[in-house]
Amino acid sequence: MYIPKLYKNENQEDIQNFIHQNGFGILVNQTEGKLWATHIPLLLEEKEGRQILVGHVSKENPQTEGFKTNDEVLVIFQGAHSYISSSWYDHENVPTWNYLAVHVYGKVQLHTHDETVEALKRLVNKYEAKSENPVRVEALSKKTMLQARGIVSFEIAITSIEAKKKLSQNRDDKNYKNIISKLEKSDDYQSIEVAKEMKKNRQ
Repeated sequence: MYIPKLYKNENQEDIQNFIHQNGFGILVNQTEGKLWATHIPLLLEEKEGRQILVGHVSKENPQTEGFKTNDEVLVIFQGAHSYISSSWYDHENVPTWNYLAVHVYGKVQLHTHDETVEALKRLVNKYEAKSENPVRVEALSKKTMLQARGIVSFEIAITSIEAKKKLSQNRDDKNYKNIISKLEKSDDYQSIEVAKEMKKNRQ
């Protein structure tokens, strides 16, 4: 990912929190001679002192064949994003787009069936945490759990991470604050979230 120095995020705690909060990623690899992408939830975990991502795809997904011939993958995590009108500046300029994104590169290792079930438990527990009547994988019937045979679970040993925060850092305080004000007046959720990130980024 192209990241000018001004927009590069190297704060590891910030990056980890971003992945935890925006865990629905895009898994990209090379399959059957072309790029292939699948939208899936992933967990950022630690194993033997190293960071990994854990997820699964359907066994019917051709991407699983790509894992066998090339274990290199890219996972894209997208955060808040919004159009920025140059009419909000006190000078003539061009419009742009503010956004947050993290790219994770790594190598895939497939799970055993038992590892798959344990990974499913952790994934479900994360997203059921705030449920009034949380689902528990271990409480599901054997018949229902047969569906676990239809997925391929894996972990990705992370080799590198690139993180970008493009939040109008190149603007002076006056224009920066005006951008935030305009975004906050929007009825668009993404715009409001970008305004929040801009406030945190320049306190």
